[in-house]
Amino acid sequence: MTDLRSDELSGAPVVVVGERQDRPNLPTGDDCPFCVGGLEAPDPYDVRWFLNRWPALGAGRCEVVLYSPDHEGTLWSADVRAVVDLWAERTAALGAHADVAYVLVFENRGTEVGATISHPHGQIYAFDRVPPVAAHELALGSCPLCAEPDLPVVEQDGWRAWVPAAASFPYELVVAPARHLPDLPSLGDADRDALAAVLAGALRRLDGVLGEPMPYMLWIHQRPTDGGDWPGAHVHVHVAGVKRAPGTLRFVAAGEVGSGVFFNPVRPEDAAARLR
Repeated sequence: MTDLRSDELSGAPVVVVGERQDRPNLPTGDDCPFCVGGLEAPDPYDVRWFLNRWPALGAGRCEVVLYSPDHEGTLWSADVRAVVDLWAERTAALGAHADVAYVLVFENRGTEVGATISHPHGQIYAFDRVPPVAAHELALGSCPLCAEPDLPVVEQDGWRAWVPAAASFPYELVVAPARHLPDLPSLGDADRDALAAVLAGALRRLDGVLGEPMPYMLWIHQRPTDGGDWPGAHVHVHVAGVKRAPGTLRFVAAGEVGSGVFFNPVRPEDAAARLR
């Protein structure tokens, strides 16, 4: 992280990437670079990855993952097992570098959360240190993900999706295995199939609960790749659906940013019931 700074009051790390200010915005017309024949996908594909031309962390540390050649598709309508396999493959490949300590897989779906291209895709960042949010989870004395969730939504073959009891966003979900499994590369075929099925079922419900596409943020926390002993690592997916009602976004504004306290307008119990 070439221009890493630390806020003098909070201690929060900030990477300044001024060159990304010049990156292109929404493509116009039929010029989607992620469709087959486009700039980033010249050949037919099922799933595909490539280096981000506008990296936030420097050359080789930021990748884009295309879920499907279908421009109107979604992650949940794609071959999710193939996506899971690619996530695992890229985690292992990036994590094998001596200067990569943590691999973060994530997706921003919808212009409301900053996606500049609507074609279904996600990204992967390779950090040279464990990011603060992941580090906080890894430092917990016991693993809350191993406990039976209070607000379950979907469960299949040892994997489950649930709404956190203290959800910060209206339709927030966690997807994780019941067993204490550390990361994507360590998952066998059965677990990869189950993760794909449960994740697809959870994301499909996000679109269905309001009767319209749900903008969301998705990220995966897993074991660091620095070679350390991380007994607290339990691979899991966070999903934050940001609409609180049809056509109505839930904004995080000054009262929350300034205090660090979130105010969720949708009761997690109600969200879980609607998603089920």
